[in-house]
Amino acid sequence: MSSSIHPVDETLPLGRVTTLGLQHVLVMYAGAVAVPLIVGRALNLAPEQVAHLISADLFVCGLVTLIQAMGATQWFGIKLPVMMGVTFASVAPMISMAQATGGQAGAGLIFGSVIGAGIVSLLIAPLISRMLRFFPPVVTGTIIAVIGISLMRVGINWIFGNPVGPTAPSVPNPEHLKWLADAQATAGAPGSSLPPIPKGFAVVPTIPNPKYADLAGVGISGAVLVTILLIARFGKGFLANVSVLAGIVVGGIITAAMGLMDFNKVAKAEWFDLVLPFEIATPVFDPVLILTMSLVMVVVMIESVGMFLALSDMTGKEVSQDDLTRGLRTDGLGTLLGGIFNTFPYTSFSQNVGLVAVTGVKSRWVCVAGGVILIILGILPKMAALIESLPTVVLGGAGLVMFGMVAATGIRILSNVDFQKNRNNAMIVAVSIGVGMIPLVAPNFRQWMPHAIHPLIESGILLASLSAVLLNIFFNGTSSDTSAAVRAAAQADAH
Repeated sequence: MSSSIHPVDETLPLGRVTTLGLQHVLVMYAGAVAVPLIVGRALNLAPEQVAHLISADLFVCGLVTLIQAMGATQWFGIKLPVMMGVTFASVAPMISMAQATGGQAGAGLIFGSVIGAGIVSLLIAPLISRMLRFFPPVVTGTIIAVIGISLMRVGINWIFGNPVGPTAPSVPNPEHLKWLADAQATAGAPGSSLPPIPKGFAVVPTIPNPKYADLAGVGISGAVLVTILLIARFGKGFLANVSVLAGIVVGGIITAAMGLMDFNKVAKAEWFDLVLPFEIATPVFDPVLILTMSLVMVVVMIESVGMFLALSDMTGKEVSQDDLTRGLRTDGLGTLLGGIFNTFPYTSFSQNVGLVAVTGVKSRWVCVAGGVILIILGILPKMAALIESLPTVVLGGAGLVMFGMVAATGIRILSNVDFQKNRNNAMIVAVSIGVGMIPLVAPNFRQWMPHAIHPLIESGILLASLSAVLLNIFFNGTSSDTSAAVRAAAQADAH
């Protein structure tokens, strides 16, 4: 190797670069496939559509990774060892959209908001460094903590069952349902004196549902969680970095051995299929939903600045303002491509940044190889069908870790906030978390408010973000010193 070649630009032998690229893929794989599983099931999409979401997600992960690590024209790509994946910060608002409007209609609204946020991110990329002063640690830490707390209910529902639907805690008494059906038939008979059943009249669930909190399922989730904890405690290096993936694999083996996995969809899936734009739904553009997703992207891009600066420090390659702009613009481009290919917002995966530090391999071509592997995985439908076949109880144990780590990241950032000399910071955190919890604790709080603003106020993350930013300006003003905000972003090693 010539001494003039920087380690970041060093090319490695094909076998080694492929092995190291696969290692990067394994580290991020669990997080990458979790988001399409969460959102697809929240939308109540068909299993085949959820599997397609997984394929499309992996494909776009690889495509955007290539752009970021290799560079594309003078506008895109920071040319550092960066792996790109779906940000967990976008999951909670997308679940809110899915709960408000399910099926393909809801999917169209989500993809429209993602495309809109991608365009906004492309436009504001050069301005993000100037916006850092509005996002000091007290703001970013609060927002990320609320994101993690909001997501925890998803993991918990994976373990025990959703509060409504087939796995609800209680179901209607069959005798009551029969009585209601007989009453409806009698009311509709000619000459009947029984008045029609009132619209919306329903039987209240009163019988415990055997499908809710099934002890076998809870046990499987527990086994996944214990596996993750044991590997995190006793595993070293790479093994510790893939503890979540290893836990999911163990859970899959257990459920397969118990006959709880259905492999028919895997058998029917094609071996190879191209990922094409707009295969699931045509995007629908709602300005309020675009605003919500754009605000999430601002927070994500603030984090990305920290990631890029951390990588610059690890690799010894100086990053200029123009380099940062190209990296952030790629976040926007990746999000735009995500919406076009019916997936989600994209950003740099920080666990892979940590892997650079663990392995000491600084070459960006390792991540290029990882991008190619992700693209290959994205065009193999059988792989996506296998992931989709995993019972939710398997994902539940892993979800507690993945989503809890997001909340823990926010707490870690807040640990560096000065609460002793500036007691107003505690007020900012307290009020903002409380405001962010309103949609979770009292989801019907908006029922008497104008319907036009419902999408704006039903996201706890958006409410917490607005509260934290505005209260910080009110109590602390804005500072031209952005170093604290950059350090806070660099600490965000969970998405």
